Order: sequence, then structure tokens, then C-alpha cells
Amino acid sequence: MENKSEKSTKPFFQLMKSLKWPIGVTIFAIFLALAETITGLVVPLVTKNLVDTLTTSSIDWKLILLLLGVFLLQAVAGGVSYYLLTFIGETIVADLRKKLWRKVLRLPIPFYDANETGETMSRITQDTSILKQLITGHLVTFVSGIISVVGSVIILFFIDWKMTMIMLVSVPISMAIIIPLGRKMHKVAKGTQEEMAKFSGLLGRVLSDIRLVKSYRAEETESVKGDRAIGELFQFGLKEARIQSIISPLMTLLMMGILVLILGYGGMQVSKGELSAGSLVAIIFYLFQIVVPFAQMASFFTAYQKAVGATERIQFMLELDHETISGSPKQSEDKLRFDNVSFSYNEDKKILNDVSFETTPGTVTAFVGPSGGGKTTIFSLFERFYEPDSGKIYIGDVPINEFPLGDWRGRLGYVSQESPLMNGSLFDNMTYGLDAKPSDEQLKEAAIAANAWEFIEKLPQGVETLVGERGMKLSGGQRQRIAITRALLYNPQILLLDEATSNLDSGSEILVQEALQVLMKGRTTLVIAHRLATVLHADQILVLEGGEITGRGTHSELFDSHTLYKEFALGQGLS
Repeated sequence: MENKSEKSTKPFFQLMKSLKWPIGVTIFAIFLALAETITGLVVPLVTKNLVDTLTTSSIDWKLILLLLGVFLLQAVAGGVSYYLLTFIGETIVADLRKKLWRKVLRLPIPFYDANETGETMSRITQDTSILKQLITGHLVTFVSGIISVVGSVIILFFIDWKMTMIMLVSVPISMAIIIPLGRKMHKVAKGTQEEMAKFSGLLGRVLSDIRLVKSYRAEETESVKGDRAIGELFQFGLKEARIQSIISPLMTLLMMGILVLILGYGGMQVSKGELSAGSLVAIIFYLFQIVVPFAQMASFFTAYQKAVGATERIQFMLELDHETISGSPKQSEDKLRFDNVSFSYNEDKKILNDVSFETTPGTVTAFVGPSGGGKTTIFSLFERFYEPDSGKIYIGDVPINEFPLGDWRGRLGYVSQESPLMNGSLFDNMTYGLDAKPSDEQLKEAAIAANAWEFIEKLPQGVETLVGERGMKLSGGQRQRIAITRALLYNPQILLLDEATSNLDSGSEILVQEALQVLMKGRTTLVIAHRLATVLHADQILVLEGGEITGRGTHSELFDSHTLYKEFALGQGLS
């Protein structure tokens, strides 16, 4: 059976193995780091000989030049290896962030229903940065530190084995301090990252809906939530500081104690003539070459525990099932059919219950009924954001889940009641998602057909005008007409209109309705409508109540036969 430590480190090593390491650069960087370490081991030996020659009142200039050469080599190797290590760290993290970004874009909608956007952002930014810090700042330092310690101990055995044994007493004591505290650090680091992800989630949610916050004077409410999250991070920061405040002084105390012992014992040996002054200087140098790597190793273990916590979450995300977009396209221009489709977001409540209907190509099917009846859910199932619990959706005789996802969604055009736009220019938004950018003439034709060109050409920068976050620099009607332009350029086989005129003033509604008539021409269209006036001429109207179709037919047929529909129609002044 795997123990807890193996379980926690396994994702880390799996992730390290899966990343694109620049092999040649890594080998060269390790070589330079080793060269720096080995030259560092030579310095005390040269210093020993230099000190011993000074005691005989003669200066060996060759030794001084050799020492300067070693220092120079060490400095150059250290500088170049530092740059290369940074390059390796940045390369690996860039590869990891690309993988995460591609994964995040392909995760299904239920993932986003269950996870806040800010938390997902935290995985791509903060967790990957922790991994980079380990690789760039600690990994090779740890390896070279081990070589430095082992090399120093071997050389010290040749100089004076008794003093070396005194120093080695510190090793098990150091391990006894580092290992248990390292485990605690892992828990704290993991908790810190979880809290940081939650805080990022809060920031993302609040800042994306800042207009709502301000409209309802909720600044104080959100301040309290933010203060609470910051307070949790503060507590985790203090826990980490407490562990560090134990590790650092204890390690310093231990090493200073060893240093005092060595100086005392070595001084006695020099006074007895059993040890040369140069040897004592070399021993002190080597002692520091053991002490410094030990301190770095403590820092490495702290960074390592943080990285292990971060990679657990990264690996979890990378292992999630994602949507497969590509595949060979299928040909089908046949009718759409829902066949006994049932669906629920959770076990508590069914949203759709044995829903069946079909549409004829080129016709308009409208969905009406009270809120919560399942109209928007039907669209979500069409777009394959979710899979039905039971039943199937067909186009012709082929279930739509047999179509490659990219091919299927390429057949759909969607205009919602909000039609949020991406931050960027009008051109970027009108051509968003298109494989090939249209010509200026094609763009203008589509914009004219969507009743959008009239306001676009009045803007100082025309199609290059920036729309602001979520398109907030444009009015609701303008956003809708840009969305319709995009749909016209996309040229979909099936059109989904989700209450596309419900939030508009009468002037904008007329312009958008005209644009929608152009867009619907020759396409199979599904419409969600609260305003029955917009769907009076639909080929069929389906009344959805409580997840079931309770009526179907034309406006006049439903007006005569369906009580709820008649109430809706009369309530909106229709007959």
C-alpha cells in the first residue's frame, strides 16, 4: 500500500515527467551548476595552502592567481547557470500553462457550474508560479547542495576525521527538525492555496458584476466577505511564519554550536602543532559549504511542499474529462427531433420530463411558457452543454452526440437576450469564432442586413471601435445587432434565438426584429419568446410547463385550445 507521503508526491513527479523540458539546456545548466560547486570545493584547499605559505613568510603568487581564477570561474558559471535555470523554469511553466489553458477551454459547462472562475484562474496563475519558483530557485541548488555537502565531508575526512565526525552529528539532528516541520508546511501550503483560490473566485465574481454591486449598494456586504477571506489568508501566512520561525533559528543555533566546537577543538589542535593554521581555515570554509546548503535544503523542502500541494490541484484539473472538438464532419440537412428527453441538473428536481417534438428544415419553432419550464435547458441540450439523463436528440436518424462536437456547434448560431460581447473591437466581435476572416464587403453586407451598419459608420473608428468589457460601451440594441451580424457571417444551419428582443426598447426592437427576419430566412429556427407578438407567425409553438410540453400548434390553434396560452395572449393584448 502507498503511504500518505507517496500519494502526495506521486502527482508531482507525474506532472514533472509530462512537461516539455528543454533537455539540452537542462543538462548544460546542471553541468554549470556542478562546475560552480566543484570549483567551490577547490577554494578551501587553495586557501589552506595559501595560509600555510603565509605562515612561512613567503607569498606564493601562483596560488593567489589560481584562487582569483577559481573565483572568476565560479562567478561566470553561477551567472550563466542562474539565467539558464530561469529559462528552464519559464519554459516548463509556459508549457504547463498552455496545457491548462487548452484544458480549461475544453472543460464541459457542468465544470463551470460547480467552480468559480477566479478559482480556475488561480490554478493557471498562482499554482503554476509556485512550481516555477521550485524549479528556478531551488531544484538545481538542492542537487548542487548535496554534492557540496558530500564533497566537503569527503575532503574533511582527509584533513581531520575527528572534527568531521563532530560536524556529522548535526545531520540527524537537522533531519529530525526539518522532516516533521516539512509535513506541517505541506498542510499549511495546501490550505493557503485553497484559500487563495477562493479569494480569487470572490474577486472574479464581484469584479465581473461590479455594476450589480454598485446598483444595490452591496459594497459593504462584499467588503465583509473580502475581509473574511483576507483574514483566512492572514492566518495561514502566520502559520507558515511560525514554522519558519522555528526552522531558521534552530538550524542557525545548531550550526553556530558546531562552529564554536570546531573553532575550540581546532584551536587546541593548532596550538599543539597537530594541525596547521591553513587546515583549520580550510575546515571552517568547508563547514560553511555544509551549513549554507543545509539552509538551502530547508528552503527547498518548504518550496517543495508548496509545489506538491499546487500540483495536486493542477493534476486533478488536467485529468478531468474534456470535450473533444475535432472529428470528421457528417452531412445532414434533415429535421431535428427530441425523443423522450428527460434532464435534471441535480437529483432533487427534473427540469425536462419525456419531452418529444420535431422540426421541419427551414421552419420556425417557438417555445413559450412560464419561467422555469425548461425552455433554456432545451437550448443547452441542443448545444451539447449537457447530456440528457434519458432519451435522445436526433437530426434525421442520427443522434447529435455522434457528430464531432466542433462540427455540430458549427451548425448552430445563437443570439441570446443579453448577447455579451468580448472585450475588443467591433470587428473582433463580428468575426469572433470564424475560421476565415470575411472581406470588408462581406462584413459590410452582413452589418447592413443586421441593421448595424448605420450606427457603426457613425462611430469615429468604425469597425475598429472598442466595445469595452462585455460590450458595455454599446446599447442593448446595438449589442444585439452586432451579435446578429456575427450569426449572419457564421451562416449557421440551425438558429437558436433566446428571447433576443426581450430587453430592448420599442425602437431597438423594431430594428432587431427586422435583422432577425433576414437571419432566419432559409434556416431551421428555434425561438424562446416571452413576447408572443414576436412568434405569432411561427410554424409551430410549443407550450412548456414544469418540464413538459402541454400544448403544440400554431398561434390560432393554441389560442382556441390551450387555457394558459390564451391567458398569456390576452394578457399581452393579442387575440
